[in-house]
Amino acid sequence: MKQRIDGVTPPYEPETDRALHRWMPPGVAREPLMLFKVLERHPELASRMRALGAGLLVHGRLSDADRELVIARVTARSGCAYEWGVHIATYAEAAGLTAEQVALTATGAPDDPAWSARQSALLHAVDELHAGSQLSDAAWSGLRAHLDERESLELLVLAGWYRTIAYVANGVRVEGEPWAAAFPAASSDGPGFPDGR
Repeated sequence: MKQRIDGVTPPYEPETDRALHRWMPPGVAREPLMLFKVLERHPELASRMRALGAGLLVHGRLSDADRELVIARVTARSGCAYEWGVHIATYAEAAGLTAEQVALTATGAPDDPAWSARQSALLHAVDELHAGSQLSDAAWSGLRAHLDERESLELLVLAGWYRTIAYVANGVRVEGEPWAAAFPAASSDGPGFPDGR
């Protein structure tokens, strides 16, 4: 399927070039992501979005492991192969996710034995939020057994933020980055989420 809104293309205007590089995490030498190039078609919106995105990614209270697990699950549940692949390729290994766990973020259940109790609690919360935009008392208690109040609030914002990113990437049909991880196919014995269910 063809991308619905083209990203900005080089040579970039100086302000566009600065904006694109502000989107990229510190120390990353890759070309700015196509998603960022698309968002820069609306610089005012992109600027407002960048502040929250950077705050969650670089300055958040959640550990890298918690953050990346939540992002992977939200994007998988939203059927957003683009953002799932970018984060898995860039952050999964450093966040300590095993190859099995990476695949399970897109095809597995929160109670799979590959997950710790903490990871299972995070996945249960994401799945409930995805299904009905609510958390049961059991899911909230599960979160609070592992996260403090501020971390719990941040998890809710993080999940919502990456749901928004999934809407943008899927709605525009952003073309995949050539280096991104491939979204796993659903197995016959697992739930699978390539269609966002």
